[in-house]
Amino acid sequence: MSETYDFLFKFLVIGSAGTGKSCLLHQFIENKFKQDSNHTIGVEFGSKVVNVGGKTVKLQIWDTAGQERFRSVTRSYYRGAAGALLVYDITSRETYNALTNWLTDARTLASPNIVIILCGNKKDLDADREVTFLEASRFAQENELMFLETSALTGENVEEAFLKCARTILNKIESGELDPERMGSGIQYGDASLRQLRQPRGAQVQTKQQCSC
Repeated sequence: MSETYDFLFKFLVIGSAGTGKSCLLHQFIENKFKQDSNHTIGVEFGSKVVNVGGKTVKLQIWDTAGQERFRSVTRSYYRGAAGALLVYDITSRETYNALTNWLTDARTLASPNIVIILCGNKKDLDADREVTFLEASRFAQENELMFLETSALTGENVEEAFLKCARTILNKIESGELDPERMGSGIQYGDASLRQLRQPRGAQVQTKQQCSC
């Protein structure tokens, strides 16, 4: 039986190698920690149907390799992504310093409107922390990103990161800021009938003008 959903959102998981991107995806989809995680070669894929603000949304998630040698392969998957988790490791200053490059890639190659949540992963390794919550929080604010610290090991904030991103995309669709029908929006209607339900905003304006009261 095929799944029914209102929308489909294309998501990316991006960031340096070893930050736990595949483990985050695995924890989100399987609700468990991936013990034997090797570096991703190229791109891996996962999907999950979630409930967001009363709507059923299918997240189609592309987990990209963080290693430089796969950069040209992974970049081709950026096109038409609606949302992204930008991941660094709180115990590695190096992965934090690389965030600007990943962010530039996402906004240039995917879309300037891509909704991004910054995830400081490995929150469970607080004793080895090299990046403070405050510093990352400032970076997120300056770059108009949402921000959470996550743990793929314990599952803390993992589902919340994906849902927060999906919720923001949904709000932008409802406010008219994002148009699912625009090429490369990374959003698809799950059901054609939804298209008829969305009354064009121009039609609402006309009715107001015709009213003589």
